[in-house]
Amino acid sequence: MKTLRPAAAPALLRCLGVLALFLTLLQSATARPLTNGPVTFQTSDSVRLYVRVAGKGPACLLVHGGPGAGSQAVEVLAGPRLETDLQMVYLDQRGSGRSASDLHKNYSLERQVQDMEELRQQLHLEKWTLMSHSFGGILATAYAQKYPGHVQALILVNSILNLPAAMEATTAYGYTLLPTATRPPLDAAAPLPQRYFMVTGMLQQQRRYNQLQFASDSSAARVSRVLRGQPQNHDFAATMFQNPGAYLLDYTAATAALTMPVLVLTGQQDYLTGPDHYRAFRFPHQTTVVLPGRHTPFLDNLPEMSTAIHGFVRHLPRTR
Repeated sequence: MKTLRPAAAPALLRCLGVLALFLTLLQSATARPLTNGPVTFQTSDSVRLYVRVAGKGPACLLVHGGPGAGSQAVEVLAGPRLETDLQMVYLDQRGSGRSASDLHKNYSLERQVQDMEELRQQLHLEKWTLMSHSFGGILATAYAQKYPGHVQALILVNSILNLPAAMEATTAYGYTLLPTATRPPLDAAAPLPQRYFMVTGMLQQQRRYNQLQFASDSSAARVSRVLRGQPQNHDFAATMFQNPGAYLLDYTAATAALTMPVLVLTGQQDYLTGPDHYRAFRFPHQTTVVLPGRHTPFLDNLPEMSTAIHGFVRHLPRTR
């Protein structure tokens, strides 16, 4: 074995330092900027997902709700406003919206989180912001738990972090929207899924469900116009409750350990999430803005929502 002379050691260290700097610069040079437009994306288990990038600013993944609602309504109706502050990454989760189904029906929370991480890697992003709505709060929080080093910030818009608690709020308030003379007795001892699906089913039959979700009939009509005639995949929504698994866990306890900046937006009359649901969040660096209205500020309170997001985003460090 060849032994280095003491005098050669400093020269070797200098060479190693130069090599390390060269590799760092090479990595920076090969990191591609995120380009606006459609993205061809197929997961590691061969499910093709809809992805589109639009806007300028920090990269931000939209984690839509539902389950299985897709991102199209937000993309069309609120996208132009959001894209002035953020480079939005619109993703339709597997089995949702414009994305394909999984032939093996793997819609577990773990798989959805893995899809998001595989997309981040394909986009060559070191970090991104996650903007979740409703049921998407569970996915966004689970992702932040597993990959905190890749999350620049969280924007939780009327987001659910405890699905059973949100279902209880929906059931209780939704029952009051049914006409007193015709609504059946509600057995408080019955299992939550039974009570929840009875109440929401009756609301949909009587065309009253929009009173839970939207502040006005015009908001519901705008969504209907966007989705009319468009192919929509509902496979995730149809199968999730058959085997909910980790979706039923309470993720509010996990928030205390998530140290990235967090903006919480919530509606004063949001009974799909629960108007006090956000009070259980314990993010160390949390900003909370309570907006007038119900469950969809993307439609009902977009100016106020955009103002809150603008103030939050302008303090975020720029990263890729």
